[in-house]
Amino acid sequence: MHPDSSASPAPATVKFPHRSRRGVLLGLTAPQLVAVALTGLLLLTVLMSSGVPGALKLIPLWTVILAAVFVRYRGRSLADWAPIALRYATRRAKGQLVWLTRPSSRPRREGLLHLPGTAASLRVVTSPDRRTGAVHDPHQGTLTAVVRVSSRAFALLDPAAQNSNVAGWGRTLAALSRTGHIARVQVLERTVPDSGDALQRYWSEYGNPDTHLAGPVYTDLLTAAGPAAAPHESYVAIALDLKAARRLINQAGGGLTGAFSVLTQLTATFDQSVRNAGLTPGGWLTAGEIAAVIRTAYDPKASAALDQWSDTDRPQADPAAAGPVVLVEKADRIETDSAHHATFWIENWPRIETSAGFLHQLLFTSGVRRTLSLTYAPKGLDAALKDVQRKKATVIADAAERQRKGQVDSEEDNVEYADIKNRERELIAGHADVALTGLVTVSADTPDQLNSACAAIETAAVAALVDLRPLTWQQAEAFTNAALPLARP
Repeated sequence: MHPDSSASPAPATVKFPHRSRRGVLLGLTAPQLVAVALTGLLLLTVLMSSGVPGALKLIPLWTVILAAVFVRYRGRSLADWAPIALRYATRRAKGQLVWLTRPSSRPRREGLLHLPGTAASLRVVTSPDRRTGAVHDPHQGTLTAVVRVSSRAFALLDPAAQNSNVAGWGRTLAALSRTGHIARVQVLERTVPDSGDALQRYWSEYGNPDTHLAGPVYTDLLTAAGPAAAPHESYVAIALDLKAARRLINQAGGGLTGAFSVLTQLTATFDQSVRNAGLTPGGWLTAGEIAAVIRTAYDPKASAALDQWSDTDRPQADPAAAGPVVLVEKADRIETDSAHHATFWIENWPRIETSAGFLHQLLFTSGVRRTLSLTYAPKGLDAALKDVQRKKATVIADAAERQRKGQVDSEEDNVEYADIKNRERELIAGHADVALTGLVTVSADTPDQLNSACAAIETAAVAALVDLRPLTWQQAEAFTNAALPLARP
């Protein structure tokens, strides 16, 4: 019997490679190696000055050091936690955990976003034709454009359309990666509180309140449900690497003018390619619209005022007022103008075959305001192949060392080696190589509501086959990278 050619195709599935826990040398990470090296030097000094009795007196110290190297907490050794905890303690001692906007009589740099932390130097600039805006990062050397996108519900599409959209998005990433001029591509999907003003404007313009029965019903519905709505917004941020694209920028006139010319070509390529992935670009944001997105991330309740005073469906804000008025950082969360936020890192992705829409349960968790950020960092072919060869050599060397010592084989190493070989075959076949980082920020009005929302998100993550890790002592920086469409590393 021949298979039925009219049968619908199977839905697209995805599987992520095993995340290596292999260290720099002998399974140890850089902080662990530093701790071991310093301990060896200290032990040698003690033996030379005081002999074995002096070393025995310091047994409590050696015990603490061994614990720091080998005891793990939340997937990291205590030595790995030490630099993070030290930076947090230093910032706390300097009073840098509280950030306040202060009025200043000094001249302000035009377009400066006035963000806390390492994003303090970011500013929005406008293209020469005044149509679009972008975020210039002088330290990272990037110029980032942001576009709002929309699409039909992926879960409601038939398998053929789902497969086509998944393949189309892969081709879009590959096209951007192969240019060699893209530093990062960020996909940001968030839920925001809605004031209902946009719905009211639409009803006032196109509706008829005097319609028998239906008019009063719709009016009452918009009055009651409009402010309680939580619409989804999706953005894509493309960061142009100004150093990598220097030749093209110089040919286009140099400076930000030339950079905008190159960025415009990339955004046009994105607009054309992304439609094959079932996405509809809604126009690249202006400087004021980018500032509004940033402002509503720090202050969700500002959405009502921005909607009320905006003449269009896309709110705008003054770049100088885009940042928070106050930000208080704690070990496991931050507090901003009108909300509390906690950011998680997606440590592990599904390692078994699963549907391409596996994040659906995480994205549509009921009653939770959250932001999902996926950042893709393209890698050059030569660099990716060198990384593959280095990892293959490390796995083989570790296996040979275990065999020499008579230890049993590790199935984890076998799986990792198979993933590395598969990655090498894909690179040779011409596929682009990208590093994926996933972050999830949960927001709420009160600390108790935030605790409940975090619990709901962690439960949804289990169902989505992903592992979330709270970014302890790194919340302020993590929020900037996770909740703002800036395509930062």
